[in-house]
Amino acid sequence: MTLNAELHAFYAARQQQIPHETRQIMRRAGQELADSGQADRALAVGAQAPLFCLPSATGEPVSLASLLAGGPVVLTFYRGSWCPYCNIALRALQQRHAEITARGARLVAVSPQVPDESLSLAERHQLAFSVLSDAGSDTAKQYGLAFDLPDDLAAVYDRLGFDLARVNGGYARTLPLPATYVIDREGVIRWAFVDPDYTRRAEPTNVLAALDALD
Repeated sequence: MTLNAELHAFYAARQQQIPHETRQIMRRAGQELADSGQADRALAVGAQAPLFCLPSATGEPVSLASLLAGGPVVLTFYRGSWCPYCNIALRALQQRHAEITARGARLVAVSPQVPDESLSLAERHQLAFSVLSDAGSDTAKQYGLAFDLPDDLAAVYDRLGFDLARVNGGYARTLPLPATYVIDREGVIRWAFVDPDYTRRAEPTNVLAALDALD
């Protein structure tokens, strides 16, 4: 089963558990985000990837420059460990991690959640790659991915107990669009996946193909 087939199956099962009014709010917010053109404003193939230095789950600073010194980088942005779709996507990347590193690349994941939350995520899913904390989504903003939740959707997330104010270090409203980039050693984005629909993610097989296509 492909990653997106697994995500679709999870979505279909999940919808049956969510009240109708809540589903309407989620769908309306999703459509508004898609209509906003946010994904079209995100960095695309050919752009120079903005450099960053962010804390890992253990508090160690990790810079894009240092990662690129060792080879190409697969950079993926996710919403947080509270998002089941993100967890499914990260597990799928973990399953292909050895194939990514075999191609001389480094995989790193970025979310707005605080390091303690990232540490719990990494331990729970036994992730072999770094999960970095982008407090305030400054790095996501540089990549054109950051957006603010509308009031009604933020209230839904509060009712669901996600407590984004806590996990995001006080920045409850700002999240990144799900995105994955393959960046070559010169820091140029050579492949990109950006989607306003958080239930869709980059297929690991496409990431591997993008790495194979690098010069």
